[in-house]
Amino acid sequence: MYLITVSLLVWLFTVLIGAFMFPIAVFIWVITVLFDKKLRYLHLFSSVWGSMHIWINPLWKTTIYGRNKIDPEKTYVMVSNHQSLLDILVIYQLFTHFKWVSKAELFRVPVMGWNMHLNKYISVNRASKKSHLKMMKQCEQTLESGSSLMIFPEGTRSIDGIMLAFKDGAFKLAKESKVDILPILLNGTANSLPKRGFIMRESQNIKIQILDPIPYEEFANLSTKETTEKVRDYMVTNLEKLKGSAI
Repeated sequence: MYLITVSLLVWLFTVLIGAFMFPIAVFIWVITVLFDKKLRYLHLFSSVWGSMHIWINPLWKTTIYGRNKIDPEKTYVMVSNHQSLLDILVIYQLFTHFKWVSKAELFRVPVMGWNMHLNKYISVNRASKKSHLKMMKQCEQTLESGSSLMIFPEGTRSIDGIMLAFKDGAFKLAKESKVDILPILLNGTANSLPKRGFIMRESQNIKIQILDPIPYEEFANLSTKETTEKVRDYMVTNLEKLKGSAI
């Protein structure tokens, strides 16, 4: 009963805080868009908005390791494993600038989707080749403008927390744009909010680990497939360490 009550209160908070925060997001966009072409201030506000859901929930405690490995002056293709809808809120807690690359369905969700459009995050209809090509072009332009990308290369959430096969789009972008890849690991979100269902589970210590960036020079001469496999193997190995660690 406790978990059901907490879940209902958290979802109610999500609705109410969205109604309050979105007009502020619009105001920030209006007063900054002319001089803040990357929309850094709006994304920072969105990071606060997203993080508030973590801060108010008594069931969720997050710990971030390796934050200092993110160079705010560099442009990355950031890739993370994907265990839960909660991953989006957790990653916002990095408080670093990037543009989400996400499925088109999320952009149609009231309030959240409107804010994603406002931030110029990038959508893709996974069933449409035309949409995929448009997404890749937008991603290339985003990297060229100096904004990092945040991508879940598995393409969907893992049901059991085991990392799925990676799609190669993120790694093709990194190679063609000649930018470093920044791998990020999440552990504990699948146990906090399951893929199927909206009732939160028992209290979780969610871990976020930023791994060492992979410089472009390390995969410049590899094929996209080899790069994809290299990064996934690196992340799988370190995810097992993270799961078994006491940090």
